[in-house]
Amino acid sequence: MTKEIISTENAPKAIGAYSQAIKKNNIVFLSGQIGLDPKTMELVDGIENQINQVFKNLLSVIEAAGGKKSDIVKLNIFLTDLSHFVMVNEIMEQYFDSPYPARAAVGVAQLPKGALIEADGFLVLD
Repeated sequence: MTKEIISTENAPKAIGAYSQAIKKNNIVFLSGQIGLDPKTMELVDGIENQINQVFKNLLSVIEAAGGKKSDIVKLNIFLTDLSHFVMVNEIMEQYFDSPYPARAAVGVAQLPKGALIEADGFLVLD
């Protein structure tokens, strides 16, 4: 089976040479999302708003792929300041239900457009 490009206007357009997601068989690989408002393509203000926007963006791409949040098996979180780790956990609980996906959280020096958080991952569709 060939790969399928996943795209939605409900998440930010790619700001580089990549797709929002790629579906191969029943696996969807989600590209990294930062806290861009898909309407303005501008970063939302502040870490709390960026975390929320990242999860909203990811869920929009997941929906466009025909999936649901419970299909996520792995998330990778990249933070420019690991002191925001607790806030990420608290906000993530508002978007995802237990059992939560496997996850990594990594501190990085910087992210595109000066973002404070980025997240990617993959899901397996039934």
